[in-house]
Amino acid sequence: MTSTIPTPTSLDEVPAAVEARLREFFAAALPVAEAISPAVGAAAEVVRDFVLQGGKRIRPVFVYAGWRCGISARAAGADAAEAADTLRVCAALELVQACALIHDDIIDRSDTRRGRPTVHRDFEHRHRDRQWSGDPGGFGVAAAILAGDLALAWADDLVHGLAPGAAPDDDATPLPAPVGATWASMRTEVLGGQYLDIVNEAAGDESVQAAYQVMEYKTAAYTVARPLELGARMAGAPADLIADLRSVGHDLGIAFQLRDDLLGVFGDPARTGKPSGDDLISGKRTALLATALRRAGDTGPRLAAQLRDAIGRELSDDELDSARSILVDVGAVDEVESTISELLTSALSVLARADIGPQIRSELTAVAHRTAHREA
Repeated sequence: MTSTIPTPTSLDEVPAAVEARLREFFAAALPVAEAISPAVGAAAEVVRDFVLQGGKRIRPVFVYAGWRCGISARAAGADAAEAADTLRVCAALELVQACALIHDDIIDRSDTRRGRPTVHRDFEHRHRDRQWSGDPGGFGVAAAILAGDLALAWADDLVHGLAPGAAPDDDATPLPAPVGATWASMRTEVLGGQYLDIVNEAAGDESVQAAYQVMEYKTAAYTVARPLELGARMAGAPADLIADLRSVGHDLGIAFQLRDDLLGVFGDPARTGKPSGDDLISGKRTALLATALRRAGDTGPRLAAQLRDAIGRELSDDELDSARSILVDVGAVDEVESTISELLTSALSVLARADIGPQIRSELTAVAHRTAHREA
């Protein structure tokens, strides 16, 4: 499949280019699903619509940023084919993200995502509307698991330059071995981090250490560090630059998740697309919650007990406000905000000395600020 998408000239142009590349992929992939059965085609359309309904596209931006950093560090410039191959990797990451979100919503029993029904609720509604036999909820979960698996399979197809049911893309360059190894590591890490997340919840592990271990793999590596590394390796970047970008990615990835923790309790649903307080209701063992429980335990067991009582159940508006007040009053919110600022400062200091050009340094610095201080 020959892509005619213009090469992005700035990081701000990456999300639109990635969406265009995804549309090209779906145009080739959906007829293959439809040929199996109209029912399979309809399920594939659910995946397509979920991927294309929005999102921050932050991972592709970091892949492209890593590639631009690598290009700036070498003598030879980049051509359109190399940019297209990198854009293919950017788009593939959005399919991995779709799998992660679809499955995460099942695990968290979430009803909405980006202001719309989650995929398992969508399938549940279809089952109910068609008056099929069996349990609509069980069908919805089963169908969404398979939809997430399909998105992950498609991600591998796309990253390796394959069109489902067709020959390899003649215009796609095979992934360099270091890129393929990084891709493989990233997939294992994000699934491992997700598993640690549910283990911590089941075991009731309230430690800050456990929360940070989940962030290391489920978010920091997958959201920023590995994408930067993927892009840099696509450009054949030297080892010292890759190490610098991994450091930047680690710090920004943790900052990203800490901001997500705050938004999960205090965020505006109109901006986040999820109900306010959803992390408390779903019982997520976030670093914010772990920090609050540690600080509450140091100042007064009563506050810690009240906070524990608010985890993992439906909350009235008054109960949610009370839980939020505890997070603020024990100093957990201030501590998390301070940590975000420290991580951003650390990332920016590495960027300032990294062997990259001034243009990409400036663009990546702006992205770093937006990552740490986002509101959705």
